[in-house]
Amino acid sequence: MTSVAGFMAALDNLVVTTALPSIRKDLGGALGDLEWTVSAYTLTFAVLLMFGAALGDRFGRRRLFLVGLSVFTGASAAAAMAPGIDSLIAARAVQGVGAAIMMPLTLTLLTAAVPAARRGMAYGIWGAVNGLAVASGPLIGGSLTEHISWHWIFWLNVPLGLAVLPLARLRLSESFGAGARLDFPGTLLASGGLFGIVYGLVRGPADGWTSPFVMTGLFAGAALLTGFVIHGTRAKHPMLPMRLFRSRAFAGINAASLLMFLGMFGSIFLLSQYMQGVLGYSPTEAGLRMLPWTGMPMLVAPIAGYLSDRIGGRPVVATGLFLQAAGLAYYASVVAADASYASQLPALIISGIGMSLYFAPASNLVMSSVRPHEQGIASGANNALREVGGALGIAVMSSIFSAQGGYATAQTFIDGLRPALVVGASVVALAGLAALLIPTARRAARTETADAPAHALEGDPVDREAESFEADSVEADRLVTASLETASR
Repeated sequence: MTSVAGFMAALDNLVVTTALPSIRKDLGGALGDLEWTVSAYTLTFAVLLMFGAALGDRFGRRRLFLVGLSVFTGASAAAAMAPGIDSLIAARAVQGVGAAIMMPLTLTLLTAAVPAARRGMAYGIWGAVNGLAVASGPLIGGSLTEHISWHWIFWLNVPLGLAVLPLARLRLSESFGAGARLDFPGTLLASGGLFGIVYGLVRGPADGWTSPFVMTGLFAGAALLTGFVIHGTRAKHPMLPMRLFRSRAFAGINAASLLMFLGMFGSIFLLSQYMQGVLGYSPTEAGLRMLPWTGMPMLVAPIAGYLSDRIGGRPVVATGLFLQAAGLAYYASVVAADASYASQLPALIISGIGMSLYFAPASNLVMSSVRPHEQGIASGANNALREVGGALGIAVMSSIFSAQGGYATAQTFIDGLRPALVVGASVVALAGLAALLIPTARRAARTETADAPAHALEGDPVDREAESFEADSVEADRLVTASLETASR
């Protein structure tokens, strides 16, 4: 249930891109309007992720998961029936709101439902489905648009949502964050800051980086996010306590996630256009030829989850990121206006294996780097950083592409694509180095134990119910540590 919901939210990041010409033909609108059919979803999704996680902690994770899934499903139907471009953009924005509520809660609900010793495999399945959705969005969107209608890229969500809603209501257990409170100042600072940054990154390539609106968005967003960091260090009950970043595990995996999505999203965005615009493939043909990359998570991610249970998540994540970087670097060396598919295949396979090794263990590392009652906000923060990384990747790599080449001829496209892929490979390699900073499971367990008295002094005054929850959390941590030590032996 959580994998299907995550699939729906992740799929809609890129599923619209290959349908834009058909949407313009049916609904009209200028190029800027078409760009907003993508940007409206990205913006609302990114800026509300942490607030969605906080709502789940406060009012019940299953309850808010059902609310978010209902909003997302209804907005998908509205997008499919949109009579004009403006109503489609509005429906896409509401889709982003629903996705921001339900997406960070998928991991917390899954964590609560699976015993600690088997979470690696469960995260592997979840990661495989989500990774496939992110990477195969252009394929699914192109196939539905080419063979049926662009409306079906949105109708696809409706039967899935209607099937999951009653099952989730009956089968998922309710859970709350201990002493959860809504941090409205923190929410406004984070949402406003992320909105400004993402808006600037999305609009920069189209409007120009010196545009007043782009400059205002970037500078105001940076100022608000700086205020959010200061608020997180000083407030009594912050939405995202900055003390979480004192943990090398939490800081390392979030830095790796940001950089990974920066390199991967930007590369997929350009390579999809390369296969269609330069090599002459149809949207469906291009998506099929990318399957060695995009389809690999279905095969490898569950194995990666199993390996993370056996040897720990750090070596699996770092290996995956370095393989992803190697795949992109190899691709940069073989791209040409007349490149054969056989010459591209090794790069696709290496990138696919690398991406697959990253997804499942990364989720495990995020959820295990914080205490149980902090997992909701940890998931929201990680997903927000991924979305910001994706928007940054498209903006940065598109800017490099435009500066070094363009769409005029096949050769000018190659001239812009090659340096962009080199930058993408370098960024993902930096993500691998960030992953190496994550402590091993055994060392993290010792650090957690040593820091326990300090943690106990921080946070809210606890009532009897909170004390009981904390006792349960300590016992759960002890069991997780014992399981990890057994797996290590």
